[in-house]
Amino acid sequence: MAKLPKPGQPVRGSRSGAPIMALFDLLGRRWAMGVLWTLSEGGAMTFRELQDRCETISPSVLNQRLSELKEAGFVTRSERGYVPTPLGERIYRHLVPLGAAARDWSAALDQRGPD
Repeated sequence: MAKLPKPGQPVRGSRSGAPIMALFDLLGRRWAMGVLWTLSEGGAMTFRELQDRCETISPSVLNQRLSELKEAGFVTRSERGYVPTPLGERIYRHLVPLGAAARDWSAALDQRGPD
């Protein structure tokens, strides 16, 4: 199991472990951002519901990402299933504008055409 990226410790792309780089390292892991996004938009979900919503995620990857997101303090388990914590919701709210910017970038590339 890969070590959870933490601010202040070396992470992918940063020897100093700048907090933003630690966050990008964690969220850049396969399906990490998708799991947080899905929970933030869909509310509490059981493991099986979350796996169905994420479509192609394997049970082992989902289990790993949930463990990492719980350890990071972004997700917790409630009586109704997995839910984002207030910190997880805050991270999600910051990702939404980034998603819009990514769509703008995609459109700009489409308009530009091939190089």
